[in-house]
This record gives sequence, C-alpha cells and structure tokens, in this order.
Amino acid sequence: MKNAILVIEDNEQNMYLTTFILEKHGYTVYQARNGRAGIELVEQVKPDLILLDIQLPEMDGYAVARELRQSPALLHTAIVAVTSYAMAGDRERILAAGCDGYIEKPINPDTFMAEIEKYLDHQTGVG
Repeated sequence: MKNAILVIEDNEQNMYLTTFILEKHGYTVYQARNGRAGIELVEQVKPDLILLDIQLPEMDGYAVARELRQSPALLHTAIVAVTSYAMAGDRERILAAGCDGYIEKPINPDTFMAEIEKYLDHQTGVG
C-alpha cells in the first residue's frame, strides 16, 4: 500500500490532474478544497504528504502551513507547496511558513512523480 497524500487545492482542473497522476501511481489521495477543510482532514487521515496550494480562498496556503506546523503529529510530515508563485522571495516565504519545498505550477506530468517521491523518500529516510 502506497502513501496517503492530502491535496489542498481549490482549482478543479489542478485537483483533477494531481489526483489522476497520484492515483495512477498507486497513492491514496484525499482532497480538500480550502485550507480550513484541509486542516480538519489532516486529523482524520494522517497523510504521509501534504500538497498545498498557496493561493486559496479565505485562508491562504501560508496560513495553512503555519497552522499545520503547530501540530506535533505533523512534525515529520512533508508539506509541499504547489504554486504558480515563482518570483524572487516567494520560495523563502513558502519555506518560512513551514513548507518543506515547492513544485511550480503548471505541474509537469513527466517529472511530477519524481518530485513527489523525493519528499516521501526524504521523510522515511530512504534517499
């Protein structure tokens, strides 16, 4: 059984593509359409990895990451921003909020899984 991944994303097309690729590779995917729902879902599913959009309604990804990092249960869970924010300073803001890294949108289906597995391997100490 492969890892459980929580995707927090409000854009339907991005959610569909991300979920499709992950499920095709055997991962269990949980979906949240906004930050608050994602935070609540974390407690239930205890994901191995969280993919977090930064530009979310109501509560942006920075605030979500900061709140998730308050949970001792998520200390070893990688949080990866999946974002179109790629300007100078964005990477630093993303990491400062508590994310372990980021993947730029639009995602590249050919390299997406290698990027995802890098974070899962790092978390389990394999890589």
